[in-house]
Amino acid sequence: MHKSYQSTLPCQSRILKARWDQKYYEEHLQKVRQAQPMVDTKAPTTYVHLHLKLKKLQLEEERLSVIERDNRILLEKMSEIMRTTGRVDHRNNYIHRSLNKEKRQRELLRVTRENQEILKRILAREPEYNHQQWQREWEENEAFMDNIARYPRNWWELEQEEQERMRAEAKERRRKEAEANGTSRSGRKSSRNERRRTKSREERRSPTDEQKEQETQGAGEETNQDKEETNQAEEETTKPEEQAQTQEAQQEEEPKMEQQAEEA
Repeated sequence: MHKSYQSTLPCQSRILKARWDQKYYEEHLQKVRQAQPMVDTKAPTTYVHLHLKLKKLQLEEERLSVIERDNRILLEKMSEIMRTTGRVDHRNNYIHRSLNKEKRQRELLRVTRENQEILKRILAREPEYNHQQWQREWEENEAFMDNIARYPRNWWELEQEEQERMRAEAKERRRKEAEANGTSRSGRKSSRNERRRTKSREERRSPTDEQKEQETQGAGEETNQDKEETNQAEEETTKPEEQAQTQEAQQEEEPKMEQQAEEA
């Protein structure tokens, strides 16, 4: 019993079931052996006309034949020139003759005449709009706008001009003060030099007894004058410093004033 065919499905005859299953199995094996692949993995087919291009070979042969013919003709010409003295025909007696020259000239004259007539008509045409009237109306409109405006036109430019004017005035004032200081210093130096020259001249003269006494008396006066000069020199040195300080203070105040004017 255990050696008999064991079917997976229930059946009446195990012998027939075994035959049928064997037959189905053999058919399955035959189908598997005869099955065709879904993907073609064979090498692509080769075409002769893609590898052996006859037209290209024909064109190459024709080109070579043309080159060979040209070379042969050139060789014949060179050999003829070598055998003989050589003849070169470089003359050209051809005269250019145009068949439609007169027609083109007539057409050109016609076009120029029409252009001149068009230009005359354009120049003779009076304008339909009066630009002077437009200018007057625009000026009137600007005057009306200035009357109703809260601020004047180009008020920022006016502020800039005012600031530039103030800077120029301050610069001119500083320049005048510097010139005045320079002239006062030069005048004092010249007077001091003149005094020194007079003293040197008096010392060079032959002094007598009276002159010596006068010199002794004048020595005290000169010392007093020297003291006065030293005091004046000290005052002169202190004055420029004070003026420089005042100028620096003015320069520091000017940017503040400009900022206040801009904010206003």
